[in-house]
Amino acid sequence: MLAAAFASVISDTALAEGRPAKELFGGMALPAKAAPSPYGSYAKGCIAGAVAIPTDGPTWQAMRLSRNRRWGHPQMIALLERFSRDAVQLGWGSGILIGDISQPRGGPMLSGHASHQIGLDADIWFTPKPANPLSAQQREDMPFTSMLQKDKFLTVDRRLWTNTHAQVVVQAASYPQVERIFVNPAIKKKLCDTWTGDRSVLGKIRPIYGHDAHFHIRMRCPDGASGCKPQAAVPPGDGCDKSLAWWFTQEPWAAPKKDPNAKPAPKPRAMQVSDLPKACAMVLDARGPSNEMEATYQAGGGSMPSSAASAFVAPQAAGGQAFELPAVVPVPAVRPSGW
Repeated sequence: MLAAAFASVISDTALAEGRPAKELFGGMALPAKAAPSPYGSYAKGCIAGAVAIPTDGPTWQAMRLSRNRRWGHPQMIALLERFSRDAVQLGWGSGILIGDISQPRGGPMLSGHASHQIGLDADIWFTPKPANPLSAQQREDMPFTSMLQKDKFLTVDRRLWTNTHAQVVVQAASYPQVERIFVNPAIKKKLCDTWTGDRSVLGKIRPIYGHDAHFHIRMRCPDGASGCKPQAAVPPGDGCDKSLAWWFTQEPWAAPKKDPNAKPAPKPRAMQVSDLPKACAMVLDARGPSNEMEATYQAGGGSMPSSAASAFVAPQAAGGQAFELPAVVPVPAVRPSGW
């Protein structure tokens, strides 16, 4: 039955239309109504059963609401709720400002990210939540604040960066379910040079391009998520070594050398649904909840609304068997060592 259903998806959905996967996943307003299941890798996959973090919580606000990217695996959403409370205890204003998590069904985005595809990535602004809640328009218009000096190469601005910033980043890295935190190389160096507490989690904090106005939380694949492709383990140590020093050379920032005799490179081919794990075609085609509220996480330890059970529990198919998706995962593209 599952094989027949999958074949139907292949023939009947937009796979045959040749539309880029980012257009198809970017056009989905609601999640797939199924058990929470990430499929594929962080930069090549999708998610079924995602839930939305509420736009406003006691210790957070979601930003850039028009993007509809506040969806994630329930464990990610629960982690963000916990982290938001812990950040306040550290003196981080009245909470956190949450940027992109994922689209309702994950997958490639129309703009902004290569990752964030399986509901296990989330961006947190380096700006605390203000005491007075931001309006919807303010959340669209509020500019990012870079932590770097504008007139110096890879240098943290000491007028902006505080010990509380450092504490908040290290706190995010301290949770066992967090696999990596991505920050700008200058911020990583600042932590290496100034952090005097327990350094055992500094190795999780990885330097990468950008990430000077926000940091990126990445959760490991949840237990039992057989369709989720884990990332290679973080190298041992605190990461304050030659791998960090490389970012302060010209090599990472140098423009690629051009061969004047080389033929023009062909236009990059847009990722298709067929390039993703096979389960993603079913995620794209699956029935969704009747409205957003059914799949919105209830914060503060409360329960989901009775109509939202499907956000956490697989709906029952005909014959009483739970709907399941096949765990088919492709080999991910090569990433830099320790990324």
